[in-house]
Amino acid sequence: MSNSFEGGNGTDLVKRSSLYREFTAEREEILKHKWIESEKVGHDIGFERALTDWIVNHRAKWRRSRQHEKN
Repeated sequence: MSNSFEGGNGTDLVKRSSLYREFTAEREEILKHKWIESEKVGHDIGFERALTDWIVNHRAKWRRSRQHEKN
């Protein structure tokens, strides 16, 4: 029995979903934040630190901005 999300149409369906698009957009913002903060301190701060800092300091504003853009 095959999983409907493996290959072909299942993968396309997932990638077109709004949840997946929001996840990838948020991940890109976290990676940008990681790069910026790493540049500031002169070394790689790591994904977990960037993720935590971004969630605490930027996520709510970023989400409000995204909602505003959709309306």
